[in-house]
Amino acid sequence: MDIFLPIAEVSVNILAIFALSGVVGILSGLFGVGGGFLMTPFLIFLGVPPTFAVANEANNILATSVSGSTTHYLKNTLDYKMGLMIVVGGIVGTLLGIWTFTYFKGTGKIDIVISLAYMYILAIIGTAMLIEGLGEIEKARKKIIIKKKLHVHYWIHGLPLRIRFQKSKLYESAFTPIIIGLIVGFIAAIMGIGGAFILVPAMIYIIGMPTRLIPGTSLFVTIFVSVIVTFLHSFNYGSIDLILVAMLVLGSIIGVQAGQKLGESIDSTEIKTLLAVLLLLVGIAIAYDTFFAEHLVSEAIKIDVNDLNPLSMFIKKISIEMPILYGLFSILFAVTLGVGAAFVRKFFSNIRKKYFKKSA
Repeated sequence: MDIFLPIAEVSVNILAIFALSGVVGILSGLFGVGGGFLMTPFLIFLGVPPTFAVANEANNILATSVSGSTTHYLKNTLDYKMGLMIVVGGIVGTLLGIWTFTYFKGTGKIDIVISLAYMYILAIIGTAMLIEGLGEIEKARKKIIIKKKLHVHYWIHGLPLRIRFQKSKLYESAFTPIIIGLIVGFIAAIMGIGGAFILVPAMIYIIGMPTRLIPGTSLFVTIFVSVIVTFLHSFNYGSIDLILVAMLVLGSIIGVQAGQKLGESIDSTEIKTLLAVLLLLVGIAIAYDTFFAEHLVSEAIKIDVNDLNPLSMFIKKISIEMPILYGLFSILFAVTLGVGAAFVRKFFSNIRKKYFKKSA
């Protein structure tokens, strides 16, 4: 069953979008990172042009990040001060990323830049995670226990302007989270990802934050970065497609909940290794699609746009005539769905607790 996307001007299979966003949501719930680094390539494979895949997945990440961040807010597992410092860098990085995106889009090379960025980053991170994961499995098999330092010091820790973060119980240079945020924002603007798969390791190994505060703070940062990416992509390029966003958000939110439940019964070391293999496979698929299957993408995007239904015509008209309003609505739409999902989850969680108390 196909549906036409009026902004991206392609037809996609509804079931394929729901299924893939659900699977990516499950993986996100399992691995504790955003699924943008997987969903954006999947959208490209389905025939969505890279520039539209990046923008719409950023809007999807906004919704899922709001949902997850709201849950952590209710649990009080979020360091606002640290998060805001990262956001400062994230804003600068996002603006630089959008400028870079605009430059390459103007030269007509943005599609290849996006593909190469995914190919190299997934290959590097996937290889590093695979080596670490296999090493941990081997140590566990041989029952080898290695004591690690609580916090390794790098050059970044010697930067000036040190301030105290009471919630995380840290005394860090303000430039540490700002520099990390700058890198994450730059990557998010170009690749349409939340940056959690970079931000989370940086919080653990560089900043040294308590583990319980990392997921919520990471999601908090992702909200601000995704808002800026979504709005700028919508305003500058008119690339947000609300029909696609709605399908992505609904599938992702459902998948995330299933993934979090499934993750409770799976060994974390095995999960890390599986994620590494998955990253490498996606990187290989992108390399193949970029260098050997470009004709498939060019055929997929040749869709007739003259026969639109009223809803598609309305969405396309608003995006062209009122880009600022359309961008703001896209953000509000994602935030509303995200907050709604968090409170629905809390509602059913309370009902389940009450039921078990009565049964007991």
